Amino acid sequence: MSRPEKTEISNDGLRYKSKKGGSPFEGLGRTGDTMSCIKCGVHKPRNNGSFKRILGSSMFVCFDCSPPKKEAAPASSESADKAKA
Repeated sequence: MSRPEKTEISNDGLRYKSKKGGSPFEGLGRTGDTMSCIKCGVHKPRNNGSFKRILGSSMFVCFDCSPPKKEAAPASSESADKAKA
């Protein structure tokens, strides 16, 4: 459940839930805006992750579990000097 339920027993002996009904994803936007990370299982917005090819199919992985790769660093001056020699 999204949060613990608070229950009370009414005078007639019936138990009711004080938690409102509905989905915990209500109000987050369109259907499919959040996806469950294959590694940690937490639902996160699609723009906070990427799709990785795992076992032959594309799976969503959040950036907390698999940080995005940084761009390739420019060649250092040492390697440029070696190339000239």
